[in-house]
Amino acid sequence: MSAPASLLERVRKLLAQAEDAAVTEAEAEAFNAKAAELIARHGIDAAHLAATGRSHDEIGHRVIPVEQPYARDKAQLLTSVADPLRCQTVHTHGPDRYVVRVHGFTSDLERVELLYTSLLLQATRDLVHVRPDGWGESTAAYRRSWLAGFTSAVYTRLLRAERRASAEQPATESGTSTALVLRDRCDQVNSAVRDAHPRLRSMRRRSLSGSGQTDGYHSGSRADLGARQVGYTRALPR
Repeated sequence: MSAPASLLERVRKLLAQAEDAAVTEAEAEAFNAKAAELIARHGIDAAHLAATGRSHDEIGHRVIPVEQPYARDKAQLLTSVADPLRCQTVHTHGPDRYVVRVHGFTSDLERVELLYTSLLLQATRDLVHVRPDGWGESTAAYRRSWLAGFTSAVYTRLLRAERRASAEQPATESGTSTALVLRDRCDQVNSAVRDAHPRLRSMRRRSLSGSGQTDGYHSGSRADLGARQVGYTRALPR
């Protein structure tokens, strides 16, 4: 189940319009919102087609290496993209390597990979320019908290887009509720992750000392979500 080329082309055109220096901030936001809406709607359509037997959408996984610096923070961005799109992430890391395995249905995995690639580029582009205003705070601490804010905004926006798309199509053509279809898909992904990784444990919560979260959230609120609450984050035992 791949996103139709025509859909992705529409999304690319909307994002190009949003990036045009000639448009206002309000117009850019409208273009970005429409692009996110198209991608969310594609996810619901794919679920409906699979549920009614008109397409075959398999559960699988993608292995995505995450590069330093700030690998754990970038990996959390990936999880915050995957989670609203009904995928789950498994983090495994060592001194020189950080890898995230994303589990989900093929149509959702494609959306996750497209979105994460785009958002990581946007975050990285902004991150090299941000620094703390005051003396005494390390740039690294500020940037980690900035990424946390960016990630939080992205998660909130994606979750809202997915819920809106689900509400606009409350049932399949056969009458099965969209909520039930999506819940069943999430249960199948949960089961697949448990089978593949029976010894998972939850990741510890982090305490970030930097002051960049508000600035990062503001950037995440403006990020393009088109090109590009379900699940959990786990870490493999070392």
